[in-house]
Order: sequence, then C-alpha cells, then structure tokens
Amino acid sequence: MRFDENARLDTSQIDDLRGSGGGGGRLGGRVAVGGGGLGVVGLIVYFLLSQLGGGGAGIDLSGLSGLQQGQTTDTSQAASNCSTGAEANTELDCEVVAVVNSLDGYWSDAFARSQITYQPPRTNFFSGGVNTGCGSATSDVGPFYCPADNEVYIDLGFFRELETRFGAEGGPFARAYVIAHEYGHHIQALLGTSERVRAGETGPTSGSVRLELQADCYAGVWANHAESVPTASGEPLIVGVTRDDVAAALDTAARIGDDYIQSRLGGGQVDESQFSHGSSEQRERWYTTGYETGDPTRCDTFARGVDLG
Repeated sequence: MRFDENARLDTSQIDDLRGSGGGGGRLGGRVAVGGGGLGVVGLIVYFLLSQLGGGGAGIDLSGLSGLQQGQTTDTSQAASNCSTGAEANTELDCEVVAVVNSLDGYWSDAFARSQITYQPPRTNFFSGGVNTGCGSATSDVGPFYCPADNEVYIDLGFFRELETRFGAEGGPFARAYVIAHEYGHHIQALLGTSERVRAGETGPTSGSVRLELQADCYAGVWANHAESVPTASGEPLIVGVTRDDVAAALDTAARIGDDYIQSRLGGGQVDESQFSHGSSEQRERWYTTGYETGDPTRCDTFARGVDLG
C-alpha cells in the first residue's frame, strides 16, 4: 500500500509528546488491566505480573489525570514534518498521521450513516513512558487506548519490536492494523460496549477477549474500505493495497495472540484461563470477518451464542 503523494495530511488530532519528559512510572488504571484500555501486547505485562504473583486485578485502578509535571503537548514536530502523503510514504510518524486521517474519515462517515455523531480520538506519540487519564504507562505496554480520556497512545518504536521480538512481517498495512485496532476500542467506548466488560476478567470467552476480537474486526472493516476513504480533493488517500499487505496484517494479528505470546515469551506453557485478547486463530478470524464483509454490524462478538472461533 502507499499514500497519495499529493494528499494533504491533517495533524490536528495528533499530540507529539516525544522528548517532553512524559515519564512512565507504575502501570495504573485500565491501561494495565483491560476494560478496553489494554494495548495489543499488554497481555505480556498482565501475564508476567500474574506469574510473579502480582495478579492483574491487584493493580491500582485509581489512575492519574492530565499531563505529568514537565510533560507538554507539542504538535509542531508532526505538523512541520507531515504535510503530504509523500512524507507518509517515507516517514513513520507521517505514515501514522495518514492512517489516523483515514480512520477518522471512515468512522465519521460510518457514524453519520447511522445518524450518530462521531468524536475522533486524539493520538499521542510518546517515547519511553507517558501519563494518561488511565494512569502512567511505559512503552512495554504497547500501543493502547485509554477510555478515561478517549485517546490513543503509541511509542513508534513498538513497530520495530513487532518485527524483531515477535518476528512479524511488518509493513505499512500491518502497522495500520495496530492503529486501527486501537481505534476499534474508541468505537467501543463511543457505543458503550466497553462498559460491558469487568476489569481484569480473563478466559477464552471472557468479556476482555470479546472486546479485543471485536476491535480486531473493526480494524478489518476499516481495512476493507481503506482504498475508498477520500482526501479533501476527493481522491483516495490509500492506494495499492495488495494481498501481501493483507497477509502481513493477518501475520501481525497472529503474532499477538494470547497463545503465541504465552508459548514464545511466557515460558512455553499456554494457560487459557489467562487469555485476555484471544488466540492467534481467533484474532485472524475476526480481522478477516471485518475485512471480508466491510460491515461493522458483523463484529458483534457479544451476541448470544456467537462462535468466537
């Protein structure tokens, strides 16, 4: 895939916290224990805490609000570097800006068709650690959505981790899946779905797994429409999506399945009682459901009797 080189990028929903002294500190709030705020690889943190006797449910849920002292919002770096699709084709931060623009364009239209007002989330770039409405978090949590402040947080170094530690194929469409998944959590927050899940709930049919699989499905729905979301000029922002791109996205979904992470990074034993995101097969299945149908109504993982796979 690539971006229309002449497309104008909108950085108004991006906050650049890199180099602002955001800090990490202890994991807190829903960032650590789920409920819609757990990042795509947050299971690593949860699993290790459980194995070390910490237990996910025992993590402080109070959270912190606003920016940490010394942490400032600066959009100038992203704004100055990311003006057109040409930059998105060569610079990682601009690539994410372009994907955010596409996601906002698709979901805004989808909500409008249902006569619902869409409120876009802010996306924050950070490095090392960050303070959020859900508490402090380090880059180890991976990209995450915080339902307390309705914002997405990402350390761009995570994409390198996906390829080096997890062995993912990588590529722009695979990286877009990660952002689209976190946007899926924002859609759940807007629709009230996140409130149906209890913090710390785990297991193969738990609410946490259902929430994550639905976010994967929503990511697939966007992917289905990615080449039709227009720029301000009416031309598609994203073009040239290939089967290899889709395969790379599915590969990433598989690499962050609970069973894959537990077996490769958690000591080799798979414990389904600790599942909070779904197996690799389930994640691929629900992303594919969204991609093949392009219909968000087909993503109801909470429906009575639904087969999660």
